[in-house]
Amino acid sequence: MQPMDQKLVIDLDMIRRHDKSGPRYTSYPTAVQFHEGFGEAEYRAWAERTNVESREASRAAGKPTPLSLYFHIPFCDTVCFFCGCNKVSTKDRSRAQPYLERVHKELALQSALFDDNRKVDQLHWGGGTPTFISHDEMRELMRVTRENFPLHDDDTGEYSIEIDPREATTETIDVLREIGFNRMSLGVQDFEPKVQKAVNRIQSEAETFATLNEARKVGFKSISIDLIYGLPHQTVESFASTVDKIIAAEPDRLSVFNYAHLPEMFKPQRRINEADLPSAAEKLDILQRTNEQLSNAGYVYIGMDHFAKPDDELAVAQRERTLYRNFQGYSTHADCDLVGLGITSIGKVGATYSQNIKGLDEYYAAIDAGKLTIFRGLELDADDLLRREVISQLICHFSLIEADIEKRFGIDFRDYFAQELKQLEGLQEDGLLTIRDGVISVLPVGHLLIRNVCMVFDKYLRQSKEQRFSKVI
Repeated sequence: MQPMDQKLVIDLDMIRRHDKSGPRYTSYPTAVQFHEGFGEAEYRAWAERTNVESREASRAAGKPTPLSLYFHIPFCDTVCFFCGCNKVSTKDRSRAQPYLERVHKELALQSALFDDNRKVDQLHWGGGTPTFISHDEMRELMRVTRENFPLHDDDTGEYSIEIDPREATTETIDVLREIGFNRMSLGVQDFEPKVQKAVNRIQSEAETFATLNEARKVGFKSISIDLIYGLPHQTVESFASTVDKIIAAEPDRLSVFNYAHLPEMFKPQRRINEADLPSAAEKLDILQRTNEQLSNAGYVYIGMDHFAKPDDELAVAQRERTLYRNFQGYSTHADCDLVGLGITSIGKVGATYSQNIKGLDEYYAAIDAGKLTIFRGLELDADDLLRREVISQLICHFSLIEADIEKRFGIDFRDYFAQELKQLEGLQEDGLLTIRDGVISVLPVGHLLIRNVCMVFDKYLRQSKEQRFSKVI
């Protein structure tokens, strides 16, 4: 294969022709397929099954299968109108304590299911606003986590947290580093005051960069910044100004998300005046300019809205074909079983997905009764696992080696995916990809439309008559 081209080429005409709704493929099958026939009993059985596999891996390779922990901290002091996350908006900080007490109990329930020698290679606090909780609550949550799961003590784990700079002092950053975090993502979205006011997120440049600088000072390994394009009152020039300021700060990674206006699904978005949103053409112009700025500054395109410095571990993993994607986004740890903690969290244990209860009261009741809080999930069959690997290869590496899939799954790729290959011919004729010598290669002009390529292999999407996804661009 040719060396990977980690750049993004934006062809406006191509995008207009192919811009349609589709999944983001943080999982395949997507959460739309989860059902309530998968619950606590099924989860427990699969947890034990992964222990057996872990012991076999330990005997064969000397290393048990590692774990990944995701904690959902749902509380927010204020509501950002663009947000589609599951959150609890409150000024009452005391509401965090009863929630965290239940998370501590859930940690004990979950840890009992997994062998004690399975190290936690990945840990992530998301939200909501994880920095809503107090410093003492942060220390206690990490202490209880260490009591229940074997965390790394040498900083080799990938331990990350989502930061709202409005909710983080320099002392907060020091505490987070002290308790083991070494990566962070900072929510910025846009520095333009008019935009901030329209989405109810007033955040100064000073507090943002104070957080970033302190993180560097105390030794955070990787700092990512989140931006959103397509918000009210944004223009090419105003957003370019924000991007220039971010580039000057030299974060390791950036996520430049497309704002999906779905007020029928996300109630806070109803407070955004649709007339103030940039047009589809303006959004593309903003994206085009942003790509030029980041490319000129030396960032490479990882995929799915993510950019990184060429020496960042994500960029290196992509070139070495070891990049992975899960519910938290791109990762370098492909072999972890993921345990979800807190309301609405999603786990991936063995060949399953599972999701926790979404409401606080229901979550509290289940934990108080000594039960796991899983209310739905999915057990993947052989076809799901095969298609998941195909989609993962495409979305992580923009290419697929047919022989690798044939060897791993014992199939004839051209026979198994005859229908899909026929569909891909149309994308090949349009210049999005090439299919030759047993390799499907998505060209730089097709990188932004990778979801379109993945959708060809999505069996459930073909069967579905209902579309519940955002536009791909």
